This record gives sequence, C-alpha cells and structure tokens, in this order.
Amino acid sequence: MILEIVSPEAKLFSGEVTSVSLPGVDGSFQLLNNHAPIVSTLKNGLVKIAALSFKFSKESAAKFTKVNEQNYTLAIASGTIELKDNKVIVLVD
Repeated sequence: MILEIVSPEAKLFSGEVTSVSLPGVDGSFQLLNNHAPIVSTLKNGLVKIAALSFKFSKESAAKFTKVNEQNYTLAIASGTIELKDNKVIVLVD
C-alpha cells in the first residue's frame, strides 16, 4: 500500500509500505494491505512504519527514528488519517 505523511510544512514521507500503526484517539490501530476504508483522528504518539526500503528527503529524515532496516517511527502531536484503495494519507501536526 502507498503511505503519504504530510505536515503543514512539507510532505514528510511518500512510498510503498507493508504496514503502518497509528495512535488513534480511541486506541492504537494497524493498517495492512487491502484494509477496509477508514477515516480517523490521531492523538499524541508514534506512527510506526514498516517497509522493505525507505527514502526520505534530507529535511524530513531527522524527524524519523530508525528502529531497524525495515521499521521507522515518527512522533506526532495529533492528526487525521484516511485510507482508501490501498492509499493512506496521514496529516500530522
């Protein structure tokens, strides 16, 4: 599935991922390929991204924390998420 993470300043990430875990206001949840469409609000926490490879711009790379070669995290204050047709768009603060 395709993941895009966008902040008010810039697009932080765009690429193919195997899963993404998000801090929902009603609890954390994970999205996998072919997940049903969803729209949700996010709270303060970590966005956990799993992918076979990552490419970050120099400006956004510093915002992500490397867990291992296939996993990164991003700390957020709040946001919203929409998943439709295997494309996840995350708007973060």
